[in-house]
Amino acid sequence: MGANELSALLWRERELLELLVFKLDEEQLLLTNGKTRWLQQGTREVEQVLGHVREAGLARSVEVAAVALGWGTTEDATLRELVAHAPAGPWTEIMAAHLKAMGELTSQIKELRDANEQLLRSAARSSQETLADVRTNSHTYDAHGTADLRTTGSRLFDQTV
Repeated sequence: MGANELSALLWRERELLELLVFKLDEEQLLLTNGKTRWLQQGTREVEQVLGHVREAGLARSVEVAAVALGWGTTEDATLRELVAHAPAGPWTEIMAAHLKAMGELTSQIKELRDANEQLLRSAARSSQETLADVRTNSHTYDAHGTADLRTTGSRLFDQTV
């Protein structure tokens, strides 16, 4: 095994990170459009992609260790250290391009994760406020079973979800 195999693994990991960006973007669209019906499916897909990313990361770690020893650095070298110790030639550029692309994808993932978390918190807060309002104003019948006239105001429920 060597640099070619490592580069192939890095390509695979980059594809998985791009898929993760897509799935998080998809989840964000569901959240912003109030399509909570599909949110559980979207979250499950994000978790599946994360599992594949973890597996790819383990495979990369094994391959980096083998290449790192061949390039004169320690087994536990990071990709950044591997770029610094790459032999003269195309491997420096190739590994640097992988490092740059993975850094950019990681930044996008963090931004989407944070935005989705904010949307989820906002939706949860809104749901709690709506439920609290419905509970406190639900005087539909009195103790004698007759309609309570104090609740003549109308209520609006969003049934599109």
